[in-house]
Amino acid sequence: MSQNATYATLSLAERLSPNPYPGRGIVLGKTPNGRFAAFAYFIMGRSDNSRNRVFTKEEDGTIRTEPYDVSRVKDPSLIIYAPVRAYANHVVVTNGDQTDTAIEGLKSGLSFSESLKSREFEPDAPNLTPRISGVFHFENGAFTYEMSILKSADPEGSACNRFTYDYAPIAGLGHFIHTYMGA
Repeated sequence: MSQNATYATLSLAERLSPNPYPGRGIVLGKTPNGRFAAFAYFIMGRSDNSRNRVFTKEEDGTIRTEPYDVSRVKDPSLIIYAPVRAYANHVVVTNGDQTDTAIEGLKSGLSFSESLKSREFEPDAPNLTPRISGVFHFENGAFTYEMSILKSADPEGSACNRFTYDYAPIAGLGHFIHTYMGA
C-alpha cells in the first residue's frame, strides 16, 4: 500500500452509500478553516420503537432524544437518552445513556476511557448494538478528541471488547464511527 493510500479519506456520503444500515453514527473533527471543533450524530432504527424518536435541544445545549409519538413507545430504555452533553471543558457525544456515565466519570476525575469501563454493548440480543462514544477536550484555545466503541466479543455477548482512539485534530478532517455494517 502506498503512503497516499494509507492516508486516503472518504466523504461521509462515500463511506455510507454502500452500507444499507449503518445504525447510529458519530463524526468528530475539525472544521476546514481549522478554527472549530465539529461533530455530527445520526440515528436510524429498524423497529417502530427505535424509529419513533426525534432530537430536542435544551437551554443548556444538551441534546436529547424524545418520543415522536408517546403512545407508540414500547420500551424507552434504549431509545430515550441525551446523546450530547457538556461538562466543564468537555463535550460528550454517544449513542446511548453512556453519555451520562462519561459525564459523571469526568466530574469524578476519571478519564473518558476509565468512565466507560462500567458499560458494555447494548443488551438488545440478537443485535448486541455497540455503544459508540466520543468526547472533545478543550484547553487553552485548542482541543483534542477521543472516540470509543464497546462491542460484543462474540454473537452470544459473553464478553465486551473495548476500543478507545485518541486523535490530534487536523483541519478539514473528521473521524467516523458507527454501529453496523449492513442489514
